[in-house]
Amino acid sequence: MALVLILVLILSCLLLLSFWKQSSGRGKLPPGPTPLPLIGNVLQIDFKDVSKSLTNFSKVYGPVFTLYFGMKPTVVVHGYEAVKEALDDLGEEFSGRSTFPIIDRTNRGLGVIFSNGKKWKELRRFSLMTLRNFGMGKRSIEERIQEEAFSLVEELRKTNGSPCDPTFVLGSAPCNVICSIIFQNRFDYKDQNFLNLMGKFNENFKILNSPWMQVCNTFPAILDYLPGSHNKVLKNFADIKSYVLEKVKEHQESLDINSPRDFIDCFLIKMEQEKHNWESEFTIESLMATVTDLFIAGTETTSTTLRYGLLLLLKHPDVRAKVQEEIERVIGRNRSPCMQDRSQMPYTDAMVHEIQRYINLIPNNVPHAAIRNIRFRNFVIPKGMNLITSLTSVLHDDKEFPNPEMFDPGHFLDESGNFKKSDYFMPFSIGKRMCVGEGLARMELFLFLTTILQNFNLKSLIDSKDIDTIPVASAFGRVPPSYQLCFIPL
Repeated sequence: MALVLILVLILSCLLLLSFWKQSSGRGKLPPGPTPLPLIGNVLQIDFKDVSKSLTNFSKVYGPVFTLYFGMKPTVVVHGYEAVKEALDDLGEEFSGRSTFPIIDRTNRGLGVIFSNGKKWKELRRFSLMTLRNFGMGKRSIEERIQEEAFSLVEELRKTNGSPCDPTFVLGSAPCNVICSIIFQNRFDYKDQNFLNLMGKFNENFKILNSPWMQVCNTFPAILDYLPGSHNKVLKNFADIKSYVLEKVKEHQESLDINSPRDFIDCFLIKMEQEKHNWESEFTIESLMATVTDLFIAGTETTSTTLRYGLLLLLKHPDVRAKVQEEIERVIGRNRSPCMQDRSQMPYTDAMVHEIQRYINLIPNNVPHAAIRNIRFRNFVIPKGMNLITSLTSVLHDDKEFPNPEMFDPGHFLDESGNFKKSDYFMPFSIGKRMCVGEGLARMELFLFLTTILQNFNLKSLIDSKDIDTIPVASAFGRVPPSYQLCFIPL
């Protein structure tokens, strides 16, 4: 009995200490809902659709507020003006990357997406420069995408107009593009190793978007002590890194420093140039993490956007018909689409932009962190504080995009039917941490979608009015519902 009493007293003291720590720091931070001891505000957040919860909080606390995920405070920025101020005007101050416990287990702060400080700056600069250089090589990135678009069309023809789930084939195309840049080669769409990799990408993206994973990131001790789908994520990441390591070893054995073939070769040459620099960020471990980042990010985000895009075009046959009419008029049937065509195809350009705006793929962005103490909108944001920026609040702003919940390419067209740019279009984020592969992704989305619609009519298995476009997951990223369609050759 005495032992139980002692345990109760200890637990009570811990709860009081937790509550005191949470409340003591709130004087300088933005306002927000009162957190509970230990668990913070997690009971007030819908982990199936975090962005919806953030919108509801913003109506009460304004464009900048504080939430506690467990005992850890996080500043949330909501609305175009506040997001732009944080990521663009104060881009350097908020250029840190918040930690994801599940990601930390796999890349240990390396790579180009989740690294920080000098490491991040040098790896990002190198990655951007190398990707641009490949655009000026023997085969430009545009040519690589066009070649892959041709292969994609040939693969879709093999369906003979029969119903099919497009998940793997739409994932294979962008994956092959990034493979040609990183590894110098592409895979056959039926290659079993390739299909296994694609399966791991898809499985991880779904699991990382589950409510369970949001709980794991809030209470990271779970990762070490409880069973669950997080172990599958770690296993898949390990398998992907093992594949990358195998490719790196092959490149080391056949490297010609005077003739780099791909991204890995360029990185290995950089390592050789800096081999006497003991503080160099260019190591085998960094190469592994950076290649894995580019490999995964360059595949999953684009393939999910393509898959969601075709679903929306099935739902809206009027939009599809207008795009196909424009393709017929500008490109015809006898040549492949190219990026120069885009300036003459305002409706198609608007359609691609609207797909990205509407699906809002990464609704709350990849979290940032303050690299020093910052005064932001009369609040003091301490060094190391996590920052969530709501891209939903920008991409679905009803003043910039009337009826934002409706899919309408007119959001990006002026009264004369010309393409209209919008500062609110930021699916790749903005500022210092915006997506390294933005240029590649924009090219892929335009060329893949126009090539598909140039060659096929899309036929739904159900009435277009009955097609459901609501995502099945909306935590870290939005995952479209599974569906089938028929690719009818034109």
